[in-house]
Amino acid sequence: MNHKTDGPVAPASIPAEEAKKPAAGAFARLVAAGIFLSRMSGLVREAIFARYFGTTMFADVFRAALRIPNVLQNLLGEGTLSASFVPVYSELLHQGKKEEAGRVAGAVFSILLVVAGAFSLLGVFMAPLMVDVFLYGFHGERRALAIPAIRIIFPMTGILVLSAWALGILNSHRKFFIPYVAPVLWNVSMIAGLLILGTRMDLAHLVIALSWAALLGGILQLGVQLPWVFQLEKNLSFKWSNTRLPESREIVRNAWPAIIGRGVVQISAWIDVFLASLLSVGAIAVLTYSTTLYLLPISLFGMSVAASELPDLARQRLEGTELLRERVKAGLQQIAVFVVPSVVGFFVLGDVIVAALYQHGRFSPLDTMITYIVLAGFTLGLQASTSTRLLSSTFFALHDTRKPALYATIRVAITGFLGYALMRPFEAMASFQGRPLGALGLSLGAGVGAWVEWWLLRRGLKKKIGPVAMGMPVLLRMYGAALAGAAVGRAIAYVVPPTNPIIRGVLVLGPFGLLYFGIAHLLGIPQASAVVNRFTRLIFRNAAGSAGSNEGGD
Repeated sequence: MNHKTDGPVAPASIPAEEAKKPAAGAFARLVAAGIFLSRMSGLVREAIFARYFGTTMFADVFRAALRIPNVLQNLLGEGTLSASFVPVYSELLHQGKKEEAGRVAGAVFSILLVVAGAFSLLGVFMAPLMVDVFLYGFHGERRALAIPAIRIIFPMTGILVLSAWALGILNSHRKFFIPYVAPVLWNVSMIAGLLILGTRMDLAHLVIALSWAALLGGILQLGVQLPWVFQLEKNLSFKWSNTRLPESREIVRNAWPAIIGRGVVQISAWIDVFLASLLSVGAIAVLTYSTTLYLLPISLFGMSVAASELPDLARQRLEGTELLRERVKAGLQQIAVFVVPSVVGFFVLGDVIVAALYQHGRFSPLDTMITYIVLAGFTLGLQASTSTRLLSSTFFALHDTRKPALYATIRVAITGFLGYALMRPFEAMASFQGRPLGALGLSLGAGVGAWVEWWLLRRGLKKKIGPVAMGMPVLLRMYGAALAGAAVGRAIAYVVPPTNPIIRGVLVLGPFGLLYFGIAHLLGIPQASAVVNRFTRLIFRNAAGSAGSNEGGD
């Protein structure tokens, strides 16, 4: 089976694939590649959004309008389906029960279509009430503009739920690249809307136009995956009677705890928006700008490993706890080798990163520093948040969706309590050049909550499969390499003037990354050595190719 391309080919039997299956790291790289392209297009979208909207009230409105309807995607999307649908569906494929797998997949689609459609309609009709409840601080023009934006975006989130179903099908067939690169189309749709209409409309009308572009992007994101789904899963059956199959019932049973857990997370997101709406204008926008950067390493490194490992963890759950435990440890180390420099980079070089991405147009240098400060609060829990993705997937592979839901509930409670407790004092007493820092209280609460969830998940897994810690000596070597690279990056930042943030970012972050991986390689970190070896092979291959071309020309 050729895994160099993710094309729509007729699948071989799953047992045959087992014999030819690449290493788990190859699957993680496919996921990471798809997520990387998706996130890079998202960063481009954010940079263009910042140019037109900055931290104005219109930025707050669109951010809030995008966040409120996200309840559907959070409740029924990838997190819930990864916990309930993917393990059962993957096991059916592994057992060669292809017809049953197709019927179960069709049953899940039917359920999602009905539920997501009903909630989308409900959201359209209840948009004014949602604004009054969850955006209590929005009045006048902000309220009037948020209502139509939410009505447009709510159906988009229903479509993205179906896109998550397609992702679950493709992941179970070990097709990882297409579903994770599909969100590029969602981003491209909004980028096109901003570039085409950004100078032709006032900001109020641009908010509505961008909402329609987001809806179109959701349709494109689902549409690009469906041909691959129909090619790989030829036994799809959408009869409602399939929902009564034992496997379908098991998925629904397992989904409820996951939905409750995702619901608690969604409540947390609503609480953040609600609290931020009570702060100074621009707080919601700053939170979103910083969250975009914070989620980048979580998606690239935590989600890529967790998503690629889940189908195989589900298949191997009956083969003994020792193999499962070692696989989790290896995955945690694979995540950490990339997340550690992200943590250090955000703390030490975050102002350079934010400026390179956002500081254009209406986004001022002061906006850069406020966003950097809030990002530092989120970064406090970055390593924990990335690790919990794999730890939760291990619980899902063990058919335990209840404990991750309980631990997520505890995290959200701590995050909300600390965020509320810190928000007001920071807003009243902490400021940077006259701008209040209430949003920092919310991000600090999220950072602390992430570590509590991580501790609970690790303790729970220890009872099931034994200790899964990756080891402090390896982690200290990673942090040592990252700090050395960041020190050099900071020195370069002092020398290079901030007149061109993008060039400054390249000159600072390039040496930082190269030094980190080089030092980590010398310190004996296997994953860093693998990156260095691939990089050097690529350089020598290109050099050899250039030499061959020159000889041919002579």
